[in-house]
Amino acid sequence: MVVRTDPSQHAASAQKLYMENTLLRTAGALFCHDAKRAADHTTEIRLTRGSPENAITIRPDPQLGQPGPLAHKVFLAIIKKHSDYGRPVQTEISFTRREIGRLIGRKVWGGRDSEQLSRALHEIHYTFIKAHFKNSTGRLVEHSFNIFPQIWIERREFASDPIEACTVTLAEPILASLRDEHFTCLNHDRIGALGTIGQALYMRLFFHFANLYDGKNSAALRFQKRYEDICLEWLGGLTVLKHRSKILGEQLGAHLEQLTTCGFLSRYSVDDAKQRDGLLITFHPGKEFFQDYDRFYRTRRNPTQQPDPEEGRRSVGDPLRVAYMFTAKRLGVAPTSVTYVPTNDVESAKLILTQIPLDEASSFIDYALTAAQRTGFNVQTLGGLKQYIAPYQADRHRRQVAAVRRAAEATEAAAKAQQVAYEDYRRAAALRIFEGLPPEIQRSMKAEISSKQSFSGPLGEFMARGRLIDLVTMRYADSLTTFDDWKAQHPTPNNNRGL
Repeated sequence: MVVRTDPSQHAASAQKLYMENTLLRTAGALFCHDAKRAADHTTEIRLTRGSPENAITIRPDPQLGQPGPLAHKVFLAIIKKHSDYGRPVQTEISFTRREIGRLIGRKVWGGRDSEQLSRALHEIHYTFIKAHFKNSTGRLVEHSFNIFPQIWIERREFASDPIEACTVTLAEPILASLRDEHFTCLNHDRIGALGTIGQALYMRLFFHFANLYDGKNSAALRFQKRYEDICLEWLGGLTVLKHRSKILGEQLGAHLEQLTTCGFLSRYSVDDAKQRDGLLITFHPGKEFFQDYDRFYRTRRNPTQQPDPEEGRRSVGDPLRVAYMFTAKRLGVAPTSVTYVPTNDVESAKLILTQIPLDEASSFIDYALTAAQRTGFNVQTLGGLKQYIAPYQADRHRRQVAAVRRAAEATEAAAKAQQVAYEDYRRAAALRIFEGLPPEIQRSMKAEISSKQSFSGPLGEFMARGRLIDLVTMRYADSLTTFDDWKAQHPTPNNNRGL
């Protein structure tokens, strides 16, 4: 369905959406814009762009099929919020049901809407992508990934209840590329006024126009692409029609007219291709493209107030993660096999996180479940673990005190061992100095020691050796390395840790 809007409504709007370039290209083939046919599209899609090393492979889930029009809306809504987070590039995006409903145009939210959202998210989640990215040295490396590798969902209580909140993570290759600023800046207000086919056309055309525009060639600027390639690469395998009249009257015409009416295109034409059979579509940018290009790429404006990613993480993302962690540990399954968590567990997670740091949540849950098992308490909800917060904190304090004590004992033992090692060094060094002295000085020092010797036999020899070492170290102290200098040359592991 094409949404009819007043073109002046968005003329002054410029809400930015940052779309990573490989993701932009992938999105064109990833989403099927025919809701009735999307579920039947399960065959692999391969985009080559002229050379094998630039190929992108898209493998839809065999049960869910190709992501459909709603998945496209959800995808853009999530990428928009991720764009709003700004720098540094965030790993995850959290949203409530009201927020995602508003972003995809749902004023009323019920069970049917919730299940459609869940399916759309999982259509994207289970679609497998293989693509190439440039690494820090400029070399192409291959990555295999899911765009949304993890999804956490909160429902009121049962699996049939509507979604209350959700957190998704973005694939690391996409995040790395965004950090390297490999993205296209798009006008989200303009995207929001279009149907999904119009959105896909707008995003790809803006990308190509921006690459071709040099600031001086506006009158001659145009972009041409074969119609069947547009259907495959930009529009997710849209049915290729044979007749120009049907293409314009029943398929693309209304969307192209909307792009022309809003001023993004000045004109377009569908003509017979000259090199081989088929049709060629020629696109000419309109004044709205040039305004957006100047706004996004030539001028720097102060950004409007953006959502705080830390707030989304604290209020949605972290509690969901802890609730999923609890359910997985309680059931003895992998977190990825947990399909949702109830709101009560999420609320309990929020309370727990006010007293237990996120990085200790796993340890706390293990401790509490073990303690509950010892007393025969069959824990069913995360709220059942709240009674173990104080005992865990006390146990943690005892462990911390014990760890500090062990560290102090280890430091003391290391210092003593170091002192013993230094004394061994001094004795060996003193003997080497003595052996290097002239014979007459050696005889004089031995005579001095013998005059004070009162023991004979092995004990006397041992004591004489000790006195000789003491005498050498006293008279030739300048030739021996001091303890501080020796310690700097022979640091202990404890010294390396700063203990």
